[in-house]
Amino acid sequence: MWHSLVPIWTVILGLGVFIYVALDGFDLGVGILHGLVQANQRETVMNSIGPFWDGNETWLILGGVGLLAAFPLAFAIIIPAVYFPILIMLLALVFRGVAFEFRFKHKHLRRFWDAAFCGGSVVATLAQGLVLGSFIQGFKVDGRVFAGSSFDFATPFSLLTGVALVFGYCLLGAAWLVLKTEGPLQDWSRRAGRVSLVGVACCIVGVSIWTPLASSAIAERWFAWPNTAYLLPLPVLTLATGLYAWRALGRGGDLQPFLAAVALFVFSFLGVAISLWPMIVPGRYTLWEAASSESTQAFLLVGTLVLLPVILFYTAWSYWVFRGKVRTDVGYHES
Repeated sequence: MWHSLVPIWTVILGLGVFIYVALDGFDLGVGILHGLVQANQRETVMNSIGPFWDGNETWLILGGVGLLAAFPLAFAIIIPAVYFPILIMLLALVFRGVAFEFRFKHKHLRRFWDAAFCGGSVVATLAQGLVLGSFIQGFKVDGRVFAGSSFDFATPFSLLTGVALVFGYCLLGAAWLVLKTEGPLQDWSRRAGRVSLVGVACCIVGVSIWTPLASSAIAERWFAWPNTAYLLPLPVLTLATGLYAWRALGRGGDLQPFLAAVALFVFSFLGVAISLWPMIVPGRYTLWEAASSESTQAFLLVGTLVLLPVILFYTAWSYWVFRGKVRTDVGYHES
């Protein structure tokens, strides 16, 4: 445990990944739902994320670069193992960004770019879910290198986590539209949020059953006494939050569904962390074993502690400036 900065970097990376999932998750979810709403409502849907969508991806960069710098051994094993889904995700995000811009420029091709924006959102989300599923399953490692196949990520479990993330992002996206819109579109978003919530609940149950059956270490972590008593509040809180989200989507206020959806992601995130702690390469290397030298982490921490508050500030400021409801005639337009 001589890497005294490892817990700090673990918190920084965990925070970065979670903020990315919460923020880019809702705009990816909006992108998926964009293909399902009526054509005359799509401008409002796009305007709801116009000021935010590209800034949200800042946190993806922080997570990737932070993993490389603070835990290089983990980076060297994980990235080759999930190279294809990461490549697909990045290409989908680029294509999605192009579609977002071009739909305002090429109005005669707007249907094509609308479909591209929705499709890019779906593919990027599925790819992220495949990465998550592969990470939870663990990787074939020989010494300090990945020893498996480039297609080890394609398993039934990773496909389940991919579908789970699609439902989860749709829930976040629907809750965001409830917050940012009104009238028939808001009513539609409430119904879409409830459908997504049912999918999320089913996937949470499926993953919660599958993981302990597939891993004796995870089964012992959750079901060995007295761990069960200590960890019981987490599934109880998750269930209570799900019920609250259902009620909030039905007749609650505008903000409550989004807060409840984020809380569900918090509890799911904690569940994964508890299952795998303290491993960063599941079944092989702990956080301390995969960490860079203490001097390297200290050097990087200086810059991170300067830049991270700046990123948090301008992110919070942008959401404050563009608070409130959106309309079709006010939002992101071509210059």
